[in-house]
Amino acid sequence: MKNRNHIIFLKQTFRSILSVALFSTLVMALLASCSGGTSNSSSNESNPSNSPQTNLTENQNAALTTTTTSAPVNQPSTVYYEIFVRSFYDSDGDGIGDFKGLTEKLDYLNDGNPDTNDDLGVGGIWLMPINPSPSYHGYDVTDYREINPDYGTMEDFEVFIKEAHKRGIKVIMDLVVNHTSNQNPWFIESAKDKNSKYRNWYVWAEDNKRSLAGTSAAGSGNPWHTPEGQDEHYLGTFWAGMPDLNFDNQEVRDEMKDIGKFWLDKGLDGFRVDAAKHIYEDLLTDKSQATTDKNVAWWQEFRSSLLLTKPDTYLVSEVWDKGIVTLASYLNNAFDSSFNFILAETMIQSVKSERDSNIGFTLERTYNLYAEKSGGKFVDATFLTNHDINRAMSQLDGNIDHAKMAASLLLTLPGNPFIYYGEEVGMLGVKPDEAIREPMVWSKDANAPGQATWELSVNNQGKARTSVEEQLTDPNSLLSHYRQLISWKSSIPALRDGGIREYTVDNSSITAYIRQSDQDTVLVVHNLSGAEQTVELSQGTEFGEFKSVLKTTKQEAKLDGKKLTLPAYTTVILQ
Repeated sequence: MKNRNHIIFLKQTFRSILSVALFSTLVMALLASCSGGTSNSSSNESNPSNSPQTNLTENQNAALTTTTTSAPVNQPSTVYYEIFVRSFYDSDGDGIGDFKGLTEKLDYLNDGNPDTNDDLGVGGIWLMPINPSPSYHGYDVTDYREINPDYGTMEDFEVFIKEAHKRGIKVIMDLVVNHTSNQNPWFIESAKDKNSKYRNWYVWAEDNKRSLAGTSAAGSGNPWHTPEGQDEHYLGTFWAGMPDLNFDNQEVRDEMKDIGKFWLDKGLDGFRVDAAKHIYEDLLTDKSQATTDKNVAWWQEFRSSLLLTKPDTYLVSEVWDKGIVTLASYLNNAFDSSFNFILAETMIQSVKSERDSNIGFTLERTYNLYAEKSGGKFVDATFLTNHDINRAMSQLDGNIDHAKMAASLLLTLPGNPFIYYGEEVGMLGVKPDEAIREPMVWSKDANAPGQATWELSVNNQGKARTSVEEQLTDPNSLLSHYRQLISWKSSIPALRDGGIREYTVDNSSITAYIRQSDQDTVLVVHNLSGAEQTVELSQGTEFGEFKSVLKTTKQEAKLDGKKLTLPAYTTVILQ
């Protein structure tokens, strides 16, 4: 079989570098045959399916396995920071974070002065949903053109945007268009009046002669639901409180394009699009390239419309899928980026096991495939965790050395890295969802001014609170490590904008790769282990000779000729 040869090749390439567990994970990801993420949460929000995805074709297998000598795919990048406004900073003492509080804390994220080093240094913010909603999380919208009153007013939002832009921070927000709330006036009218203009804005089984059989593609069971007191059924892929919109209706499509333009006119720089693959992928039986193509066609239409308003609109999709063909499809003039869930799992597993996962090898070939599909116009969206995944520090069992190495990987790879709020100080959090979205820990004092209290902490009970206040002036803190790595990424062209090439060293505790831009070429080397490691660098390669240490997280690292010595848990950049 063709896939058998692919697996044999990967085994030979990786040799004994990967542990059995890591090897299995990577091969399954490359063959696009493993499950799509975590199970549904108690809050019934959008989560991925656990169904197998389409396998790669022979040509796409070749794209991932054939060593390339072409120039690396450049990816001009920005470091983004994901914020749940409800949990960030409370300006008025009601226990709920708000836009005035977020504006107060912008200098923590980026003070706009490149000569200072006491801010995080991010260049972008991703806001989780900010529209009115009956839920705490906001992924079921009742009014797409308003601000959740818990977070303040439209004026508060506009002031925040202006202040962020003053500091050079781009702002994108969650746009949830696959479904609305069942309390949205559109749906209420659709359900009560068959003659309403909104009737066909949703998918009614009886109107469309749809079978009530089938299982949701999002893994939520039967996707058909009945309004109270009625005997008709509407489609709700995620749950009854989130009825799906009907994108075969041009009025729905036009409305969503107008909503996008409305927020761009308010000053937003783009959108993170929730549940992007579920516009037409309703049932498990819908999973196919044909359905993907139909989804992509809509997002191409949406993108083209927004670019007329703002030519540099940034769109990043949530396509929680391990099918590389599927992911590549969404980069074909539909989205600039798509979140890399495969890489997120790989990085966490690699630092936890302290073993190399050959990231450079995999990404170089994956990006070649993406470049072919997108015409070279894509930027990877990398991350460790987000609001749907157990927090990184909890996955890493509270090990700060592993947390630092995960940050080092994230911030030295290509693409736009996304940091989940609190990740930079090691906040803990495991599902249910409310517990991974707890308030930002600003102070060791849980009652300090500005501390949001809408959700009482369950993750820091019996543990010392790890706060921003304590870490700000500690040069060895996780926060200081994040600030250091972000400054490297901002100041070194190859790290900021360059592509990636594989670089092999004969040591399973070391991860290394080349970052290369038009301006410079650097070698990134990570010692993932708790022991000092010494490696011989390859010479006489197309990359030339690396003669000096440009940056290091520990000053004891040294390069003596071709011999590189790395203390435990160290990252170096060589030039």
